[in-house]
Amino acid sequence: MKKITSAILSLILMFSMTACGSEAPAETPADSGEKVFNVGICQLVQHPALDAATEGFTDALKEGLGDRVNIDLKNASGDSPTCTVICNQFVSDDVDLIMANATASLQAAASATGDIPILGTSITDYGTALGEEGWTGVSGRNISGTSDLAPLDGQAGIIKELFPDVKTVGILYCSGEPNSLFQANTIKPMLTEMGYDIKEFTFSDSNDVSSVTTAACEECDVLYIPTDNTAASCGEAINNVALNAGVPIICGEEMVCAIFGTATLSISYYDIGFETGKMACEILLDGADISQMEIRCAPKFQKVFNPDICEALNITVPDDFTAVTTK
Repeated sequence: MKKITSAILSLILMFSMTACGSEAPAETPADSGEKVFNVGICQLVQHPALDAATEGFTDALKEGLGDRVNIDLKNASGDSPTCTVICNQFVSDDVDLIMANATASLQAAASATGDIPILGTSITDYGTALGEEGWTGVSGRNISGTSDLAPLDGQAGIIKELFPDVKTVGILYCSGEPNSLFQANTIKPMLTEMGYDIKEFTFSDSNDVSSVTTAACEECDVLYIPTDNTAASCGEAINNVALNAGVPIICGEEMVCAIFGTATLSISYYDIGFETGKMACEILLDGADISQMEIRCAPKFQKVFNPDICEALNITVPDDFTAVTTK
């Protein structure tokens, strides 16, 4: 009887193991025949604003594509030629889409391929970045994306609101960044019309930021620094000079304001990155024609101020300004 019972138990165990072994493994996108998309991200430099845009982009991709996307993020460490190397590698790898974060990345991607879809973000003006006159907001080629441009009349308005009685406003930016030149040329007549004397100061790279900022502080009552990657990466050096000189800075975006700005009218870089990711999903999943996709802008803006710098310079801001998080 014991032998019969043992045999029966053995048979039950054998069938149980067979049943467990025959269970199909979880199906992956590749197994199911669904395409897995390869997306390359070329980010010019590590900086809180650009990092936030990349984060928003990847979050949107994962939300829209789930595990059907492979993301290859590469950082050029602020070196434009490295952007070219990165983008050429993406082309060699035959990625399905390139996200170019900042102007130098976009220019490198545009030179690398006329076929693979390119979405830019953290770009102020695409016409300027791509050297195209008569820009209409649609490229007619393999390029689209999002702009980080806050209303420059609003930026000028903040200067007037906080410093109505000063005489001279200095515009400080990197001469090698075409988007910074675009912003400077756009805001200059606005400030002139408001009655300010305007002086421009440009640095060529990080090596002369401190000396040029010192000269600007000696000659001006207030500085305006647009969205400028070189300035952003040299924020501590700029702050050391301007704060010691007692000169307030109105800057182009919130995360730079947290480093050296007094106040700004700002966008969310995470938001524009997320919007760029949504555009990528429209292209990859829905077959949207990138050549006809209009450049999209930030959905909202807000007035923000740096409480530490305002306290140090004895500046009181109106109640409709929101404090930035400072380190």
